[in-house]
Amino acid sequence: MLEAVLICLAALAFLAIVLEDFIHINKAKSTLFLGTLCWILLFTIGPDHAATETAFSDNILDIASLWLFLFAAMTFVAYLNQHGMIEALVYRLLPGNMPQKALLPFVAVFAFVFSSFCDNITTTLVTVALIQSLRLPVRSNIKLAVLAVFSINSGGAALITGDVTTLMIFNSGKVGIGDLFAIIGPGLAACLLLATMLMPGFEGRLQLERVSTPASAFDISVAIIFISTILLTLVINLVVHVPPLLVFMFGLSLVFMLSTFVNREEAELPIIDYIRKIEFDTLLFFLGILLIVGMLKEIGALNAITRLYIAFSPNIANFLIGCVSAMIDNVPLTAAVLKSNLDMPLRDWLGFTYSVGVGGSLLAIGSAAGVLMMSKIEGVGFISYLRYTPQLTVAFSVGYGLIQFI
Repeated sequence: MLEAVLICLAALAFLAIVLEDFIHINKAKSTLFLGTLCWILLFTIGPDHAATETAFSDNILDIASLWLFLFAAMTFVAYLNQHGMIEALVYRLLPGNMPQKALLPFVAVFAFVFSSFCDNITTTLVTVALIQSLRLPVRSNIKLAVLAVFSINSGGAALITGDVTTLMIFNSGKVGIGDLFAIIGPGLAACLLLATMLMPGFEGRLQLERVSTPASAFDISVAIIFISTILLTLVINLVVHVPPLLVFMFGLSLVFMLSTFVNREEAELPIIDYIRKIEFDTLLFFLGILLIVGMLKEIGALNAITRLYIAFSPNIANFLIGCVSAMIDNVPLTAAVLKSNLDMPLRDWLGFTYSVGVGGSLLAIGSAAGVLMMSKIEGVGFISYLRYTPQLTVAFSVGYGLIQFI
């Protein structure tokens, strides 16, 4: 009985996200309320208090790791964006005058490549700053956001440095680093296909105003520390498995220390005050969503996923897993499949890697990139994103189908 109630509450939480624009309740508030309520019910009337306490501690540890990482990454980006550093980078990469249609393949390739070497959250924050700096109409920004989410997730699935699920599959011995290179071609092709499908409406030429924003020595130092932190996160995690959040917090602490010894304009905010520019609604939304997913995992509601491999062949089941990941976090999905000890050939494991990594793009709530886009890009909500699910499904299907020919 309790499990049925908890599943209904989880469904209600997802429904509240979908209907946010109609019920006028912020998604951070509804998910946090229902997520905490689910765990309180599990603690008070659940069958095994000790097991619930252990599961909750594990869930909170995962959430705290994500929160601290986001805290550091968002502070970096808030500072660089406020001082025009990211906008300056965009202007260096883009020509001053170009067809608006050419912007879509640029965003697709930029997001795909960047997310292959950097985590999806940092890539999303940088891409958000890029989209906002272009100052395009809301409808165009929505399309760019949808394309960016798909490209970020596609690039992240192609290398172990880009997505935690790919790293999990690699660590389990199912695929090798060289094997993963086979995903790059199909993934990039799918991104460019989606860019082509989203081009209608992008008319005329994009005229970028070359605004010269003088950068202080401190601004340049922060940018260097940010880039170095990303690269160090990549290298040190591969070599000695230091958690990315620890490296990012260290990088942020370097900025705080540097500000103590460098003369800055008196009118400037203290560097630590940029923490206040973080959108905490985003962090609270993540907290609520991950509490709900952790609860579903604890009551065994995710175990039914592995039954797909009994009912269908692996290539069909993998595709369906990708579709399911649009509604359920892909980390517990991946863990459930890996723990089931399935015996599949390499091609099917590559298909699973792509599917579980990219399938979350089909809905706005299916990936961290989508959630961040909803929080930061004007006009991007569950419904506005849903309008492009048919195009996303086509691109996802083509990318997955190309992998089947490897």
